[in-house]
Amino acid sequence: MAACTCLGVSLFSAAPASATSVALNSPEAKVVLQTYFEETILPWLSEPTLLGAIRKQNETTAGLSEADVLELDKTWRAQVGTEDQPMVDQVIHNNVSDFFVHSIADNGGIITEIFIMDAKGLNVAASMPTSDYWQGDEAKFQQTFSVGVDAIHVGDIEFDASTGVSQSQISATITDPATGAPIGAITVGLIADILM
Repeated sequence: MAACTCLGVSLFSAAPASATSVALNSPEAKVVLQTYFEETILPWLSEPTLLGAIRKQNETTAGLSEADVLELDKTWRAQVGTEDQPMVDQVIHNNVSDFFVHSIADNGGIITEIFIMDAKGLNVAASMPTSDYWQGDEAKFQQTFSVGVDAIHVGDIEFDASTGVSQSQISATITDPATGAPIGAITVGLIADILM
């Protein structure tokens, strides 16, 4: 598969973490989601291509002020959904985002979205456009990167009436294995209905 070659990762089959039915937003449901995330997603976080993309962007964005970050976020929001979206295209059309798209396809409909952020909380790669470029003001970043190494945040399971499914976003700190320091974060959308 192209995705496997891209990052040198073998994808896991989509096997639900639990065969028993559990109530949404119960502690048990969050354990099921976190277990799937840890078994399926966490192994990707040591891949050289993914780490290299974050390191490279961290070098580029290290000197940005809060005003710079907010201006970039404003530009992103203006581009999302338009034909002319060079900033968005840079994030959704690269080797890592291609891997994410293939991973979604190969995981039986369990994964809905994947994106990674740099040390500022700015998007590096995504399977599809996010509504905003800067995630630094959200729990997915503040409860992972800002907490430090090994942090995982399991968001509430929310029902989407338009799609008829319940989804949760699971996020984790991405750590540079060479330094042991946090360099970014990942967020993955999981369909809870399939895993429960």
